[in-house]
Amino acid sequence: MSEAVFRVLAAHGFGGLTLRAVAAELGASTGLLTHYFPNKKDLVGYALTLLDEHRAAQRRPTAPDGLAALRALLVDVLPSTPQAAADNRVWVGSWDAALADPDLTAGHAARYARSRERIGEQVRAAQRLGELPPGDPDDVATAVQSFVLGLTVLALFGAEEIPPERQVRLLDDYLATLATAPAPPDAGIPKAV
Repeated sequence: MSEAVFRVLAAHGFGGLTLRAVAAELGASTGLLTHYFPNKKDLVGYALTLLDEHRAAQRRPTAPDGLAALRALLVDVLPSTPQAAADNRVWVGSWDAALADPDLTAGHAARYARSRERIGEQVRAAQRLGELPPGDPDDVATAVQSFVLGLTVLALFGAEEIPPERQVRLLDDYLATLATAPAPPDAGIPKAV
């Protein structure tokens, strides 16, 4: 069933993800699917989980901790391969459904928070290694995530203008800018708790 849901998503996006479409893809009745998914919201929630698991399975092993690992993590997010572009089209297409439903919004927020934490781990490692200047690693992780998500959207809407090579070059330029940025004036001051 997972493969059928993913094929419908890839072909028709979240707008075309219906119990009827998945049933047709499976060659089964809609009634059979309602046993697993009583409504479209449940089907969409399952599809989001499935997409998240698919993306996690596609991640390549990363370099040792630090800036190289951060770069590898971010390159995996970019739509720089046909499969990554298809996955990102589906993912960006899910935003509308997620924003319209509080439960789906919470799920997306949790996914982005986990992604920021993975980014933050590598930012902290790069700071310990002297590859990035001191500063609030959570703020850096948020900025990095914002950059890569924005670049992803631009690349999806302008694939000819921002092909894979340019995506990676822009990412490398951004990381180089982070690496050479001066430490913020309060870098050594701990946050108030």
